[in-house]
Amino acid sequence: MTRPPAASLMAFPFIGGRPCLDFVATLGKRHAVPVERLPNPDALGRWIHEAGLSSDVPQATTAHLTDALGLREAIYQLLRAAIAGRPVDPADVALTNAVAANPDLAPQLSVSGDLPSISRQSADVTPAALATVARDAVLLLGGPLLERVKECENPDCSLLFLDDSQARRRRWCSMDRCGNLAKIAGYRSRTRARPE
Repeated sequence: MTRPPAASLMAFPFIGGRPCLDFVATLGKRHAVPVERLPNPDALGRWIHEAGLSSDVPQATTAHLTDALGLREAIYQLLRAAIAGRPVDPADVALTNAVAANPDLAPQLSVSGDLPSISRQSADVTPAALATVARDAVLLLGGPLLERVKECENPDCSLLFLDDSQARRRRWCSMDRCGNLAKIAGYRSRTRARPE
């Protein structure tokens, strides 16, 4: 059962390095007491906006939310199976492919001041945003970057991230989050172990 998240836990973490990894992170602390960051359609619209997929917060429906949660879990299961070297579930593949086959958000060039910028357009933003996320997952799962997807080593954290470090030895979803907690715990452990 997921607990109702505190305000600080409701903030969406955008530290995965890919839209599909950030989308999977909308369910946090999967190995502890899960934190659902998409409890309602409004939260889904807010995630789409904050992820940079829409310049406005789109109106999402309960049906959109149901579709989004199904896609999120299918992508998560595919990534976990791939990381662990296990066979993937054909139902997860079929769902991800079906959503990815829908029209996604078309990039459009716009001008802000004198500088060009990219915005994304679609008649129905929410399903198009989900298609964009699904296509990102397809490209990640079927491409060479899959071997760089890792899970945070904090046992209470379940965030997946793309290890873009030069040595490929990144252990934490973020040094500001779990890495710092591990450093503090290590320091306290060493301090307690010292003879007086």
